[in-house]
Amino acid sequence: MNSEKPGGDIVLHLSDIERKLVEGRIAPRKFPIVFSEAVWRQRLGDFRYSVLRERATERAGTGALYQENASGTYYSAATGQPLFRSDAKFDSGSGWPSFYEAVDPEAVWYRVDSSHGMTRIEVVDSLSGSHLGHVFPDGPAPTGLRFCINSASLVFVHDGDEPPEIASTS
Repeated sequence: MNSEKPGGDIVLHLSDIERKLVEGRIAPRKFPIVFSEAVWRQRLGDFRYSVLRERATERAGTGALYQENASGTYYSAATGQPLFRSDAKFDSGSGWPSFYEAVDPEAVWYRVDSSHGMTRIEVVDSLSGSHLGHVFPDGPAPTGLRFCINSASLVFVHDGDEPPEIASTS
């Protein structure tokens, strides 16, 4: 059962692990990096735009980073901020890159996603609110979480290589 909390955010009756995850981390309505949708489309290209800004999902097993096993950092394709480390990646068998934790809890925020006839927890880039994927409470230790993330929402940088610039609207 869902309920509405002050401010309009929907609060779910969540499992203990989900409640701990999202407590205080529900995405705000405004983010520091803001572009018009036309600028986002130009910056991202059509496919990444559909995933990051329109909440599309790439087909399972088709993402370029699904089977990436090198050491490095996964950055947001929208903003350039670091999101996940390769040492937190695991093979979930889902067909998408999966991680058991974000590189920094402040890098991601959460929204309730009630699309497609189910209720899930959406993961968004904390700087722009761009869609990354979803998180589920069926991952491995130490967190018990599975961040199921679209390859199209990520840029992978090998350890020692130059990271992308962080986007700025100024």
